[in-house]
Amino acid sequence: MTTLANRYDFVLLFEVVNGNPNGDPDAGNLPRMDPETNFGLVSDVSLKRKIRNYVSFAKGDEPPATDKPLEDLGQRYEIFVTERAILDQKQRRAWTANAVQPDKKEGYSRLPKEDAEARKLSDWMCANFFDVRTFGAVMSTKGANCGQVRGPVQLTFASSVEQIMPAEITITRMAATTEDETKGDIRTMGRKHIVPYGLYRAHGFISAKLAERTGFSEADKELLFEALVTMFEHDRSAARGEMATRKLIVFKHDCALGKAPAHALFDRVRIGRNVDGEFRAVDDPRLGNVPPARKFSDYIVTIDRDNLPAGVDLIERL
Repeated sequence: MTTLANRYDFVLLFEVVNGNPNGDPDAGNLPRMDPETNFGLVSDVSLKRKIRNYVSFAKGDEPPATDKPLEDLGQRYEIFVTERAILDQKQRRAWTANAVQPDKKEGYSRLPKEDAEARKLSDWMCANFFDVRTFGAVMSTKGANCGQVRGPVQLTFASSVEQIMPAEITITRMAATTEDETKGDIRTMGRKHIVPYGLYRAHGFISAKLAERTGFSEADKELLFEALVTMFEHDRSAARGEMATRKLIVFKHDCALGKAPAHALFDRVRIGRNVDGEFRAVDDPRLGNVPPARKFSDYIVTIDRDNLPAGVDLIERL
């Protein structure tokens, strides 16, 4: 597989319409919010889950990862962190595949004393599992220690462009669960929490130097970008309403270490309200009489393409 040679930074814009993009279990599953500003939040963990699910769907027909030694493997696309997965069982496969013997006293919980053998375990996990070589993983468990891997791809929390105002919708159930419930009024009340509309922005980073350590390749990078553009199309549910990726703006550096700070590149992407075709900053006091946004066209996204730092290309993937 072709080794990743370039650093990348990217801006992801996605929207939610009449849905809950990321419920907070500590707040009755209300949409996550910054308590001081009332801006909406979507965790990086939520976004990574959607990427994992997409890769699982896209690569599901390929042969699964096997228990072969590392040198007999290509890059596989199994997902390490899956629902109800027993991670120790997956990590034990790395020991078996590489014929690494457990410690006589501490068993599989202690990494081999030889660095080369310990490295085989984490390398095997990277070669088999897309999410390990992409996001990294803490695999230093007692059941089967495979060390820790720092992933080359990192995502921030997504934050809404403007404050959100979650709505609480009351719903009723007309069917009975048990026969006893049919003796009275079987209707029960429930609630759904939605964001009528929200445009969210997240930032992402791909380190070519860390990619060298995990084996994250050019093909993996293309699959990641494909997932970021398409992941919401395969994550539909009544609770999430309509979610969609609206823009993926990528800054490509011509070297592994990069040619400009990420924050300076991100500042080139500005989002404002569309007022009769005119761009207005979201904190412009003149927006007081403008109706709340309810669709993507209520915003204008501007990208400063002029005088980009030498060695940096701007690519719009959507």
